[in-house]
Amino acid sequence: MAKLPIYDRTGREVGSVEIDAKSIAPRINRQLLHDAVVMYQANLRQGSVRTKSRSDVSGSTKKMYRQKGTGNARAGSRRSGVRRGGGHIMALRPRDWSYRLPRKALKLATRMAVASKIQDDQFLVIDELVFSEPKTRDVASILQALKIDGATVHIATESHSENNTNVWKSARNIPGVTVSPVDELNALSVLKPRRLLVTQQALASIKAWGEA
Repeated sequence: MAKLPIYDRTGREVGSVEIDAKSIAPRINRQLLHDAVVMYQANLRQGSVRTKSRSDVSGSTKKMYRQKGTGNARAGSRRSGVRRGGGHIMALRPRDWSYRLPRKALKLATRMAVASKIQDDQFLVIDELVFSEPKTRDVASILQALKIDGATVHIATESHSENNTNVWKSARNIPGVTVSPVDELNALSVLKPRRLLVTQQALASIKAWGEA
């Protein structure tokens, strides 16, 4: 059972909360986390790469010189991939790299990722993040007060609300800072940044995972 301090916007400790990482994920399976992260990264690939094969290269298909008697290696078309200006032998083509792991496995990987952040002391709790309008300066000052400015941070807010848009717009211009509602967390978004900052409402949703 871990006892986590709760901070306000000024970095002052205003309370504490107890959370058991094992209630969220009884154990950490590194292989499952690896498989989930690789899947999410593969799904981000554009797959728009393309190179020319010998059929795409312009040039005569006439045999360059006779087969025998020249002392040179036999050669056919100038479009051959072994010649300068020829096509690629294993030409790249656009492809879809995306695939999916089972839904239950991905949910479990997300829980394991959050539990690992708690165990590694990379999990912070803030009482609330409320903005009347988007202001990057406000988020930057909060991160500085919490002494996590300059580090990569993912901010998890409560489920979809109008305030989430203001939080996202306030943080989007800060390098290394990402924002999402707690129900959109995944293994990659949790493990990639150095720190995970959650609001009290988001923490309540995370604790409910262990009770489900």
